Amino acid sequence: METPVKRVPIPKNGVDYRGKIVLAPMVRSGELPSRLVALKYGADLVWGPETIDRSMVGTTRKVNLDTSTIDFTRLPSNSSRPQPEVQTESLIFSTHPVLEHRRLIFQLGTASPSTAVEAAKLVARDVAGIDVNAGCPKSFSTAGGMGAALLQDPERLRSILSALVRDVGQVYEIGISVKIRLLDTLERTASLVRTLCTTGITGLTIHCRTTPMRPRERAIRQQLQTVSKICREAGVACLMNGDVGNKDEALQLMEQYQVDGAMIATAAEANFSCFRKSDEGGLLPWKEVVTAYVTTALEVGNRWGNTKFLLSQLMPGKSEAFQRVVSCSTYQEVCRALELSHLDALAMSVDQKLGNGNRLTKAMKKKMRRGTVKAAATGNQLQVPNSADVRG
Repeated sequence: METPVKRVPIPKNGVDYRGKIVLAPMVRSGELPSRLVALKYGADLVWGPETIDRSMVGTTRKVNLDTSTIDFTRLPSNSSRPQPEVQTESLIFSTHPVLEHRRLIFQLGTASPSTAVEAAKLVARDVAGIDVNAGCPKSFSTAGGMGAALLQDPERLRSILSALVRDVGQVYEIGISVKIRLLDTLERTASLVRTLCTTGITGLTIHCRTTPMRPRERAIRQQLQTVSKICREAGVACLMNGDVGNKDEALQLMEQYQVDGAMIATAAEANFSCFRKSDEGGLLPWKEVVTAYVTTALEVGNRWGNTKFLLSQLMPGKSEAFQRVVSCSTYQEVCRALELSHLDALAMSVDQKLGNGNRLTKAMKKKMRRGTVKAAATGNQLQVPNSADVRG
């Protein structure tokens, strides 16, 4: 008689990562419209971009009736620089409670158990899980002891996960997970994974690169089966990340390396329909995906700068449409450039709400902060909102 497979219990409001092909957490490319389009094309779960705990603390949860989203906003942090009389709230995180229900994992950047818990509690009722980023090698994370810096401080990482499991996971009945990178030896990686699996987490994602490695370097998969075996023995779901090109490849790699699930990152950034299997039609033409993305971005009122960045990833650089889009500064201009006339009215409305087309250059903003430039259509001093969004 076979021994039953051990599994850490999945909380009532959480989700089991096993058998899932998911959108990886990505700076800029993991914002709300990207996640919704990935779900549209077949992603089982979506990770939000890393959100720093300190940026979440102090936010206000608001229901946005215009976009049907739940928004977490805050006023700019205190600054020694002169502040405008009218301050604009910064949007720190946003989710669609219907379309992302039980399918959204909030990724947290943190170096402190207490601050992690404080931030996670704010969003716990609106997500299916909290994932700790312990793998980002970028300086904005590691300089604060977050991201990949936690790999060198296993006890701190263990204490963060334990606190989240106890004070957030068990209280709100959602899963707590962690995303790490490979260490320099199999022994060190295995030791870390064993430690983390004792904290009560429901899932662990292993990015198959070491901290010094960059995306252009091929993922290393020799340690995968060992990591998966340790997780399986502890009852923790194990996901892989790194050079997964599409859903078909993800399923093949899951079987080959005996992991429970897979994340898709760069390939999704280039074409969100990579979550469609070949027998479902596979990749769609870029124009169809771009149309779906622009439509979704308009529906949720996405920041123009973020939308323009994603379009630069989703469109072939040599296409005539790309050349037209890179010079656009508003949604209306993009709709004309992409011949999406059916979106004109919505684009005009969103541009007006976001103030698109009336942006100041960085140089102008710098001069205004020094009090050297005063101008506006009304004759009053231009008021430039500060941003408290410190996400990577």
